[in-house]
Amino acid sequence: MKIGIMGGTFDPIHSGHLMLGRFARDLFALDEIWFMPNGTPPHKSSDMIESQTTHRVEMVKRAISNEKDFVLQLYEVDNKEVNYSYLTMEHFKEIYPEHEFYFIIGADSLFSIDRWKCPDRLLKTCIILAAYRDGKNKKEMEEKIAYLNQKFEADIRLLNTPNVDISSSEIREKLKAHEKITNMMPISVYEYILENQLYGVE
Repeated sequence: MKIGIMGGTFDPIHSGHLMLGRFARDLFALDEIWFMPNGTPPHKSSDMIESQTTHRVEMVKRAISNEKDFVLQLYEVDNKEVNYSYLTMEHFKEIYPEHEFYFIIGADSLFSIDRWKCPDRLLKTCIILAAYRDGKNKKEMEEKIAYLNQKFEADIRLLNTPNVDISSSEIREKLKAHEKITNMMPISVYEYILENQLYGVE
């Protein structure tokens, strides 16, 4: 099968994440999209992640419950060590040799990926799908992709997506300010945030 990997803290998961998963699935004929919440990501300390892992996992579970071909992947949550992408993908390649993996990232990650831990090992395990929005920064992204593909003998491809300007940090700020955010995430996720009084909601 062709498997897309969507990793992140999902703090909280929102409509932009789901849209990106749908476009990757449809444009590249992927069989499944694995949504993989981080447990201990190397670039964020635990106090930078506002909601507990159990809450983040439950919000992802609710968000994807009605989405065809979306799967909750708990490998990094269950792994108590710091999670580096190259180690996660090497693990998947070892236990699922029959699958072809597509690792989905945003534009910011594309421009920093060669500074990640062991990028050469990561890029050997999967095809990278780098999302861009309505042609913004397309030329710069194409130049970066050409450089990375040559340097690492990688397979990095552009993933064109609509411009959905949503971020988890913006949602957290709006929730603290008691502003309306129901158009930014599935209603089931919003209801869970209210039920559990996350992000300063009372």
